[in-house]
Amino acid sequence: MIVSVIGGTGPQGLGIAERLSIAGVEVIVGSRKEEKALDVVAKAKEDLAGYNLNMTGMANEDAAKVGDVLILTVPLAAQKPTVEGIKEFCTDKIVMDATVPLETAIGGKPFRFVDLMEGSAAERTAKILEGTGAKVICAFCNISNSHLANIPEEIDCDCLIAGDDKEAKEIAAEIIDKIPGIKTIDTGILEKARIIEKITPLLIGLNIKYKSHYGGLRITGIPKIR
Repeated sequence: MIVSVIGGTGPQGLGIAERLSIAGVEVIVGSRKEEKALDVVAKAKEDLAGYNLNMTGMANEDAAKVGDVLILTVPLAAQKPTVEGIKEFCTDKIVMDATVPLETAIGGKPFRFVDLMEGSAAERTAKILEGTGAKVICAFCNISNSHLANIPEEIDCDCLIAGDDKEAKEIAAEIIDKIPGIKTIDTGILEKARIIEKITPLLIGLNIKYKSHYGGLRITGIPKIR
């Protein structure tokens, strides 16, 4: 299985790509420009020379075409054009969306949420991909970039996911759980993304208040059933 991280040259996307690659997943890092993706992958392999990273770089469109599972890691302002640009390659694929509607998209505070007409960023992606058979899943919204970059330390955080296709969520969870320390929790239908995405600005605010970079979320008392 090939996992393509769309918009994967930023801190979140690269962190996810590195973590999954270290765990043995074949990963493609996508970018608007192939050259940037190739440069970022080359630097990652240099920085993590002790690991056998199975990573390559491509333009987002090519990454989406080759990937079996896609992970979208772009800022809110880039979400719509990026999804529209890869739409033709999303047919019947699992698309994990890590987009969070933060006020930074309009020059505001990072701990403030922007309400979207569709209800959530993940639902907006689903709306754009309507008719393609893509299974959209809200995922990775509450895992900090600092946690992802802190290799090889385990990530002390749960990953809340939401989506309408049970089998797709099970596959997504199998991929996410390859990252040491993370436990994936299925919260239900895609509409629950409206709640999941709002947790992120809360965590950002807590990190600012307590001068940390590693604030995360653990759900207790829930058995892991898969």
